[in-house]
Amino acid sequence: MYTFQPEVRLANGSNHAKGRVEFLYSESWRTVCGASWDLRDVRVVCRILGFDGALAATRSARFGQGAGDVLRVDCWGTEDSLADCPYFGASIPCGHHMDAGAVCYLGAHPNPFQVRLVNGSDSAKGRVEVLRDGSWGTVCGVGWDLRDARVVCRMLGFDGALDAPGSARFGQGSVRILLDRVNCDGTEDNLAECGYSGNARYSWSHTSDAGAMCYSGDPFKVRLVGGSNDAVGRVELMHGGSWGTICDDSWDLRDARVVCRMLGFGGALDAPGSARFGQGSGRIILDVVGCDGTEVNVAECIHRGIGVHYCGHDEDAGAICYNGAHPNPLGIRLVDGSSKAEGRVEVFYDGSWGTICDNGWDLRDARVVCRMLGFEGALDAPTSARFGQGSGDILLNLVGCDGTEGNLADCAHLGLGVNYCRHEEDVGAICYSGAHPNSVGVRLMGGSNSTEGRVEIRYNGTWGTVCDDG
Repeated sequence: MYTFQPEVRLANGSNHAKGRVEFLYSESWRTVCGASWDLRDVRVVCRILGFDGALAATRSARFGQGAGDVLRVDCWGTEDSLADCPYFGASIPCGHHMDAGAVCYLGAHPNPFQVRLVNGSDSAKGRVEVLRDGSWGTVCGVGWDLRDARVVCRMLGFDGALDAPGSARFGQGSVRILLDRVNCDGTEDNLAECGYSGNARYSWSHTSDAGAMCYSGDPFKVRLVGGSNDAVGRVELMHGGSWGTICDDSWDLRDARVVCRMLGFGGALDAPGSARFGQGSGRIILDVVGCDGTEVNVAECIHRGIGVHYCGHDEDAGAICYNGAHPNPLGIRLVDGSSKAEGRVEVFYDGSWGTICDNGWDLRDARVVCRMLGFEGALDAPTSARFGQGSGDILLNLVGCDGTEGNLADCAHLGLGVNYCRHEEDVGAICYSGAHPNSVGVRLMGGSNSTEGRVEIRYNGTWGTVCDDG
């Protein structure tokens, strides 16, 4: 029996990288039921044990039957701790003949998959097929997305993926369905390194076969049309030899930033929708675009798929770009607090003060406000008009800062004056200067030594605990 660390161990294997999975839980070692056990669960176990990845998730007591209670474990595969898995720790009626095991590895994946694209009109698109154990099989398209397709495309030597079609868009395969519930983060070198279920137990037929559409170079060209100058207009993309538009569903400042940078501008002032710059006449190429704002090309952003939309041209998206520093930085003040370091956040724009709606408001947004006012950081980001209701316009809604911006105008938002709120939703901020006033007063309690225990925080002179949600 090999014990790698107190919380989890692999037992009865021929070496320390494989064996029956056992957890030290409530002071006794317990096994795991293999009924829902898959490679995503094993990845978490292997990572905790210091390995680079997982090769196999065994069931049916391949490494012998254990003793004690049998636990249910179900993870996404990206967790750093089993406690973060959706299901962990509950004993279930499952016999030891179902005990689960794991086979881990160090270094590069020893059995990388080969992939190919089948039935496309060219080598850059088609149904995804995987070579495993000497035979080709398909991938179930349930949960298949652009991050998964990116890994496939890079394996084939392309720069990235334009689309991740499911529902057998490139025809149904006739071989085994080898992979199901593939879950890549998009940075893996091989599909074998992604989370997946290897038995495709949720795949009923080849009608869900996954595909990929890859690209090399710059996949989209972009232009702004219908504006008063070259920095404003309706966003149009060149794809398949013709220009098309983008639907405004979920379109925001982060998406517009990517477009503006593609055009050589410094940033985006606004992300108008509803065909503010007129309706286009070509295809609607993208819908539900979801950029984080750092992408080089809008093709790298999440979207429904090329040409997949539920829109008309009356929803065409636009962008207003700028060069250099933001030309309209917002003024800021805190109102109705007990000191100058706290209060309702008010924004100065177009000659008058207005408030911010609390939809999506959090500590990252408050940090930007506090730094704009010369403070070191933010202690809290109050909502629901904690500092009273304002009386001016509600200027910002769904503010989405990453916390590093120099001005609130650089954060994502719906657009100046675009909101569906009332002043009872006005936001606030509580700032501080110098060292964080609550930076000390953390302790671990109840553990067997000083390196483990329940987290307790000292606040307002008393110790309290932290809830485990999230």
